[in-house]
Amino acid sequence: MKNYAKLIKLTLLVVSSTLMFSCSDDDSAPQNNSITDIASGNPNFSILVDALSRADLAETLDQAGSYTVFAPTNDAFLDFLDANGFESLDDVPLPTLTQVLLNHVVSGTNLSTGLTTGYVKTLAKGGASSTNTLSMFINTESGVRLNGVSSVTTADITANNGVIHVVDAVIGLPTIVTHATANPNFSTLASLLTQQELVGTLNGTASSPFTVFAPLNSAFDTATLNLYSGLTSTQKTAVLTYHVVAGANVLSNAIPSGPITTFETGTFTISGTVITDEQNRTTNIVATDVQASNGVIHAVNKVLLPNLD
Repeated sequence: MKNYAKLIKLTLLVVSSTLMFSCSDDDSAPQNNSITDIASGNPNFSILVDALSRADLAETLDQAGSYTVFAPTNDAFLDFLDANGFESLDDVPLPTLTQVLLNHVVSGTNLSTGLTTGYVKTLAKGGASSTNTLSMFINTESGVRLNGVSSVTTADITANNGVIHVVDAVIGLPTIVTHATANPNFSTLASLLTQQELVGTLNGTASSPFTVFAPLNSAFDTATLNLYSGLTSTQKTAVLTYHVVAGANVLSNAIPSGPITTFETGTFTISGTVITDEQNRTTNIVATDVQASNGVIHAVNKVLLPNLD
């Protein structure tokens, strides 16, 4: 009888130990809560998940790290495919698809409370630069709008390797014009480019990459606008193209000193951050390295004027 009681105690001890270690193993098991896991578990992201898999990015966003992903819904992807003439995801060239997806990813965990108006760097690269990743303009004046084309509809879906913000449109690779129109500080320049039918040029790749010294709205003071309005259409085009250097994506750390030949217009001279135009007026470079897929923008605080004779 005593032996039987001892056997019962021993059995209970073994069972108890087994349960204890089983619970311990369960507690230490990794939780399926990566960005890829969350996207895979949401039927509204099924096209995004397929795209990530095709581009070999699903594993990246499943691993340890810190990422902010602006995640397009299925409807957003369908609109993107339709707008670009693709029947399905398989029709999108893989290099293009990869960079478009990376254009939705920013390093670090950026919760909505930390998003402010300004530029961030995505993980995507365009044709203009093999080293400088593309810029994204975030506008938080009314909600969160990205590059002027996509808005955050649901924020702060946290993962163990970052955060997801749901967006209502795919964010295509930005051009010079994309950035000029997305940033309200360039609205006057964007309007003038449209009036002179230069949008197509700066949206495209012919003569690209471009380096654009883009005047801020504040550069177009009353005197400058009065002068500009009195010019012929040909002269207006000359003024605008005078701010563009064709065939080079010149980052701020590589801007040369001396005379620079501009796009179809003339030359100006750079010394440090100061530019002297052909009318001996000076302007300052006040912001740099806004990277687009077809060039780079440096902001200036005055309008540059070529010889208009």
